[in-house]
Amino acid sequence: MVLNAQGQLMIIGGAEDKEGECKILREFVRRAGGLQARIVVMTVATGLPGEVGETYIGVFERLGVEDVRVVDTARREDASDPRAIEAIQKATGVFFTGGNQARITECLKDTELDTILHTRFAEGLVIAGTSAGAAMMPDMMIVEGEGETNPRMEVVTMDRGMGFLPGVVIDQHFAQRGRLGRLLSAVAQQPAEIGFGIDENTAIAVNGHEIEVIGEHSITVVDVADITHSNVGELLKDEPLALCNAKLHILPHGYRFDLKTRTCVC
Repeated sequence: MVLNAQGQLMIIGGAEDKEGECKILREFVRRAGGLQARIVVMTVATGLPGEVGETYIGVFERLGVEDVRVVDTARREDASDPRAIEAIQKATGVFFTGGNQARITECLKDTELDTILHTRFAEGLVIAGTSAGAAMMPDMMIVEGEGETNPRMEVVTMDRGMGFLPGVVIDQHFAQRGRLGRLLSAVAQQPAEIGFGIDENTAIAVNGHEIEVIGEHSITVVDVADITHSNVGELLKDEPLALCNAKLHILPHGYRFDLKTRTCVC
């Protein structure tokens, strides 16, 4: 199968539909090659790899994909397993499940499998991730943080992500868990000027510099490129954050966002 010259990402806010229409997972399969897709399910983030892997195998097979397999890298040394590397080399789509995003980087970051994933992505591989699999997409990821609170330096912990979509910050289960405060806190502390908060059963499909919203709810885009004031440099960790002239966009299914111009496409 000939892939596109450039890889695509599908970044899912968690709790995506696996039993009904499966709109998001269906779109992932379509972009990964449809009935001819070769899907690898990465279960590194979850503590229940067998159960979670079988769930996604069942969904993808129901959608018509015949070649679906699970790669579980529970230990860092598993990222050098020739069978895992061969599976990624042959795949047209790779899907990272939910769980704990720190496990993804602990087991995969700077390994042979990490290198292969980035090489294949540059060649056209479609990579998707849900929940923890979404959080790990940027070069700096949210590891953990407090929801339903005002923005403060202490409400979010950051660490290196996998770097498939550098220069942004991503949060998931967004509206459902009241995470606007922690996304603002994360963006304010990073060189990144854009933050994406992705609701459950909602995804962003990234193709080049264009982002398309897919799913039931919405995404929240935080843009701090043109702020006129921030008190970040003056704060103690438990003190409230101030951001003046930050932009906020709310985009439902079908809307697009241009990463280069930082504008919405209606």
